[in-house]
Amino acid sequence: MLLKIPGREKIEIKNVMLDYNGTIAIDGHLIKRVNKTINKLADIINFHVITADTYGSVKKELANINCKVVKIPEEKQDKSKLDYLLTLGKKTTLCVGNGKNDRLMLKESVLGIALVQDEGLCVEALLAADIVCKSIMDVFAYFKNPNRIKATLRN
Repeated sequence: MLLKIPGREKIEIKNVMLDYNGTIAIDGHLIKRVNKTINKLADIINFHVITADTYGSVKKELANINCKVVKIPEEKQDKSKLDYLLTLGKKTTLCVGNGKNDRLMLKESVLGIALVQDEGLCVEALLAADIVCKSIMDVFAYFKNPNRIKATLRN
């Protein structure tokens, strides 16, 4: 996905890095339609879900979804997420999250999107993001209509 946003360099997004709980899952359970939407979009973008798996449900919930699941240790989650972003390439990776442990990946990625859903949004994550959305489905809609990002971020 190539984005041409007035006032910014062209952005080519190859990867989407998603936090799990609070982002694509609520209380450990995948949000409705996330599975079908990721599977449809996986033809044009690489999805990576990164989590410490608080509820122990990620393997089951993402079993039939076309994404790479990365489990990280409970300690220093923010650093683990940033390290993974750096391996993917921060200039070509869009990150989505809601927690304090997401703030570094949101800040360092080419495009950081914070979500305000049922689990809330940490203020530090909010301040690190480029965009705030009210649902993960709004984020997925950007891939169908990239002009929404353009309208939000242009100067």
